[in-house]
This record gives sequence, C-alpha cells and structure tokens, in this order.
Amino acid sequence: MNYLSRLIILSVFFALTACSTMYYEGLEKIGIPKRDVMVSRVEKARDTQEETKEQFKSALAQFTAVTNFKGGDLEATYNLLNDEYEASVEKAEEVNDRIAAIEDVSEALFSEWEDEITQYSSAKLKRNSQQKLDATRTHYKQLITSMKNAEAKIAPILTVFKDQVLFLKHNLNARAIASLKGELGSIESDVSALIVSMEKSINEANAFIRTMDNN
Repeated sequence: MNYLSRLIILSVFFALTACSTMYYEGLEKIGIPKRDVMVSRVEKARDTQEETKEQFKSALAQFTAVTNFKGGDLEATYNLLNDEYEASVEKAEEVNDRIAAIEDVSEALFSEWEDEITQYSSAKLKRNSQQKLDATRTHYKQLITSMKNAEAKIAPILTVFKDQVLFLKHNLNARAIASLKGELGSIESDVSALIVSMEKSINEANAFIRTMDNN
C-alpha cells in the first residue's frame, strides 16, 4: 500500500471517528447518554440475530423443497430459492452492521468512563466505579465474542448457497437437483450449528442488557 493510499484510509478513519464523537455528543445534549445508545444497539442486534435465525431456517426449508422437486416449473422453483439466498445475504450484512455499531459506541462509552474515573476525589467511589467498569467490560467481551462467533458461521453457508443457486440457474435439470441433494446434509448441519450459536448470542445479549439496566 503506497503513502497516498494510507493517507486516504487514515483521513476516512479520523473523519468517521469525528462524526461518531459529534453524534454521541449531540445525543447527550438532548438527554440520551452513551450507555442508553449501547443498550439500544444491543437490543437491535439481538432482534436482527433472531430475524437472521428465522431467515436461514426459511432458506433451508426452501433448499429442502428444491431437492424434493418432482416436476413442474423448475425455473419458478429456482427463483424462490434465489429469493431466499438474497434475503439471507441481506440479513448477514445487517448482522455485520449491528455488531459494528455496538463496537463503535462501546469504544466511546468505555473511553469516557475511564476518563471520568480519574476525576473522583473519593478513593472509595473511584474504586467502586472501576469495579463496575471492569465488570461491564467483561460482560461486553462475552457478548461481542458470542455475536462474532455466530456471525462467522454465516459466510460458509452463504458460499454453499450461492454455488448451488448458481448451478441450479445454469442447468435447471435433474443434474442440478442431484447436486443440491448432495449438499443438503452438510447445509442442514451448518444451519443447525448457526441457529445454536445465534441462540447463545441472543441469550448473551439479554444478559448484557439486564446487567446494564441494573448498573
């Protein structure tokens, strides 16, 4: 990467950082603190994961239906499968965006919290605030790790979906159906693992929200 490219990337990074800072400052001026923004974003990410889980169930059901194709309009059947694939891609992108939004506000929240701890004159209150910060960070790390673990299981499934959808599109015959049948067991296993991981992440999100509400 040359100097100019690095300069452009750094400029974009600092511009985005400045925009985020101004955004959070603006919210605080109207009475919305960063912790509330963080809780809201975790809730949205949790809901998106729930929607994503259901979408992949739906895509698997359509995939299974195609493998059971007995005759009729195969092109129409392909279109249904392709619609499920594209909807799954959209949900995958939304999950990624939701996680990035949580990471952005968490960085701002924890940085502010650290700065404010140094302003205490009372050693007892300072220690208490530090303990709460440490506990919140620990819960946050568990949450974001769980979310990313679930997200990591999405891409391999989408890759197989895309290959099979394209193969069906280019053939629209018994050979394409046979190819789908050959992948069905693997896809079922991968989607099941994704659902389990998503449910774990959703539970982590609920636990984190309760922790933030109780602090």
